[in-house]
Amino acid sequence: MKTPIDTEQIQALDRAHFLHPFTDFQDLAARGARVITRAENIYVWDSEGHKILDAMSGLWCVNVGYGREELASAAYRQMMTLPYYNSFFQTTNVPAVQLAARLAALAPEVGGRSFKHVFYSSSGSESNDSNVRMVRRYWDLLGQPERKVIIGRINGYHGSTMAGASLGGMSGMHAQGDLPIPNITHIEQPYFYELGRPGETPDEFGLRAAGWLEEKILALGADKVAAFIAEPVQGAGGVIIAPDSYWPEIQRIVDKYGILLISDEVICAFGRVGHWFAYEKFGYRPDLVTFAKGVTSGYIPLGGVMVGDRVARVLIEQGGEFNHGYTYSGHPVACAVALANLDLMEKENLPGRVKDDIGPYLAKRFAELGEHPLVGLAETCGFMAALVLTKNKATHEAFMPELGVGMLCRSHCFRLGLIMRAVGDRMIIAPPLVMTHAQIDEMIALIRSCLDATLADLQAAGQLD
Repeated sequence: MKTPIDTEQIQALDRAHFLHPFTDFQDLAARGARVITRAENIYVWDSEGHKILDAMSGLWCVNVGYGREELASAAYRQMMTLPYYNSFFQTTNVPAVQLAARLAALAPEVGGRSFKHVFYSSSGSESNDSNVRMVRRYWDLLGQPERKVIIGRINGYHGSTMAGASLGGMSGMHAQGDLPIPNITHIEQPYFYELGRPGETPDEFGLRAAGWLEEKILALGADKVAAFIAEPVQGAGGVIIAPDSYWPEIQRIVDKYGILLISDEVICAFGRVGHWFAYEKFGYRPDLVTFAKGVTSGYIPLGGVMVGDRVARVLIEQGGEFNHGYTYSGHPVACAVALANLDLMEKENLPGRVKDDIGPYLAKRFAELGEHPLVGLAETCGFMAALVLTKNKATHEAFMPELGVGMLCRSHCFRLGLIMRAVGDRMIIAPPLVMTHAQIDEMIALIRSCLDATLADLQAAGQLD
């Protein structure tokens, strides 16, 4: 019999020793951390025994669900064979090589561009740091060292290291640490609900939003711009889904000016949008693809960059020694778990399920939430979704930020047994890809209950009629 968890003792140790990411340390110390003790399938349990439906897949990553013995067994076998060795000094290991070949086979060729090479890291943040190094090395080798500027998007997220946070467009992150670092700049995000003009169609807006990239390139000088980085769907920014016209126009612009295109698929790859890689769904041709999270379903840290032939050829044939890498690049245990994870995803056809079955079913059920008095927009892309909490559905009038309506709704979610993330007043989900129709129904019912509780609170406070 397992020894019961002493919640207060763990919380006291947590206050005394653990500085959490993206946390107000003083506030957390006053509240006490929620202690998660176990997980199975799509559910987690806290130390008080409460069962919670995890509609965020941990942090966008537990694609195959919790408790998969196949992944634990793969880690154990590799730990007992070769728990670690580095990839420096002309050395490799079997799982790292096998995974690189497997990823190269899974990454589809689009428009004549293919991905046959992988550079490993342990996270999406590290991977995007690697992108900065590779992009600038690429242009140096081509005799154009002045091409240093990388353009990102406002409200985009590319990690929290110095380079990753700079590439992203989160103002709160830029306010700390003297960010962004030099030669990184941003354009506005393709958020039609907030930025579309009266009478403008989504496709018209998509073309206008893509045009902001061309305007920025011309303002900087095309000979100074190295790359454009963007998420296929903005995740941490609130599941912002660009109109259909956006990506084809982005591709036209980067082709016109010869700049590199980086697709940050840390969230969107490995089945999340119904494809192994999201660039295939949206039909654009990146030069570099950032991955992490779903490659191991979060069971162990692993990240990397799929390096397209255009970049790899220059780095290999002209580059000499590339002075960049990590202690855990190609970690054998992480790569072994990734291989087992991809085996599971292929065996259970999870990308196909998202594309043809549970994705469309989620879209149907989630759209019903748009009828709720608090919801101004409910939209999905594959197996991720967002709804906007609004004061006035007809005019899109927002609540005053100081009310913290999203966080109010989030508190009801935890109370009622649901993990749903708040990004301002956008409530977002990205559930495990193993969900059944019945579990989607369960999740939708929980979301509706949370919306009802939030609505009641706002009415009682006089914020709504």
